[in-house]
Amino acid sequence: MSSQPPRSVRVGHSPDPDDAFMFFGIAAGRVDTAGFVVEQVLEDIESLNRRALAGELEVSAASIHAWAHFADRYALMSCGASMGDGYGPCVVAREPVEPAALRHLRIAVPGTLTSAFLALRLYLESDFDHVVVPFDAIPERVQAGDVDAGLVIHEGQLTWSRDGLHRVLDLGAWWHERTEGLPLPLGGNVVRRDLGTATMRTLTRVLRDSIDYGLAHRREALEYALEFGRGLDRPLTDRFVGMYVNDLTRDYGARGRAAIRRFLDEGAGAGLLPRPRSIEFVSPG
Repeated sequence: MSSQPPRSVRVGHSPDPDDAFMFFGIAAGRVDTAGFVVEQVLEDIESLNRRALAGELEVSAASIHAWAHFADRYALMSCGASMGDGYGPCVVAREPVEPAALRHLRIAVPGTLTSAFLALRLYLESDFDHVVVPFDAIPERVQAGDVDAGLVIHEGQLTWSRDGLHRVLDLGAWWHERTEGLPLPLGGNVVRRDLGTATMRTLTRVLRDSIDYGLAHRREALEYALEFGRGLDRPLTDRFVGMYVNDLTRDYGARGRAAIRRFLDEGAGAGLLPRPRSIEFVSPG
């Protein structure tokens, strides 16, 4: 009797160094994928959020903010988190600006479903004039004067000064102070609920194993991540990966889970997102 052919599963993640580092073990064939053929789908985080709204991919990176809008369709994996522990997305401008003035400026943002966008709305306690711009084009739009300021994510958090810009606000530092030490939950990995509990747990284990492989073979995984670091040299790539692939990535832990609940509670309390019926985490199986 012939065995069943491997099942194909589409896994979406951002084309940036920390996600690449997490998925290196899978991409390089270094971990057991439990009979699944993994097709990587590389798109910016806002595009992945939109695809998750439509339920297109079996597994995907997603903004924690966005997950609140499709929590009935996708569950959060217990691993794969990107959390800003005292640091995070930044607002930058061509000239020094007082943070309180931001609510009166036009700001380029990487997407309205990103956690960075929600965090900025919570900080300003109001909506603000914004335009959606691809995340990697935001610094140049600020430099060109097309917008007054920009909300930068990914490697832009490290390269804004090199671009001749001024940091107005670090949302991760603000959140850390506001919550007395919680990390800012930016992104996570989600798995579609209709796959069933056993498959959801298996795919979570595959991702956790890939993260562990990267952490255990850091030099090899960094070489792969360098291919995704727009303008980052090896030391900056190493620093960036260290910021967003760590113990919180292996498992949210009590702090990470508390941070997610606080972030979504504040967003729902402000009327900015639906309140998920429950916040649960799929464990590896």
